[in-house]
Amino acid sequence: MEESLLQPGQLLARGVCRHLSTHGMVTVEELVPTPGLRVDVMALSPKDEVWVVECKSSRVDFQTDSKWQGYLDWCDRYFWAVDQDFPTELLPPETGLIIADPYDAEIIRPAPLEKMAAARRKVMIRKFAFHAARRLQDFKDPKL
Repeated sequence: MEESLLQPGQLLARGVCRHLSTHGMVTVEELVPTPGLRVDVMALSPKDEVWVVECKSSRVDFQTDSKWQGYLDWCDRYFWAVDQDFPTELLPPETGLIIADPYDAEIIRPAPLEKMAAARRKVMIRKFAFHAARRLQDFKDPKL
């Protein structure tokens, strides 16, 4: 997608995805773990850890997000991704922090590991795979 058509949060997500790939992770954007929730970035590590990264482009964007704690049950590690001008003191200290721009990112504060149950991990990895495969299929054959 052309950069001028992307929203600020989507630009942050792109930088996050690029950075996580340098750590051997694969990512998908806008995955729905359960009805009513949509994750900005979900990442899968080489050790099968599931990370959720919520991208916030402004103070208002963060303050109006009332659903973020619902994501905690669907990942092993939870991060916020914000730009360098974001007031990071607003973010809960028990979560991870990534500073990002459209081209890259840096993990400033690692998120604590809160392992999901094996059954939930299996569900999330399967959702991840289906989401990624559907995106690839839509890209390769948009008229399908």
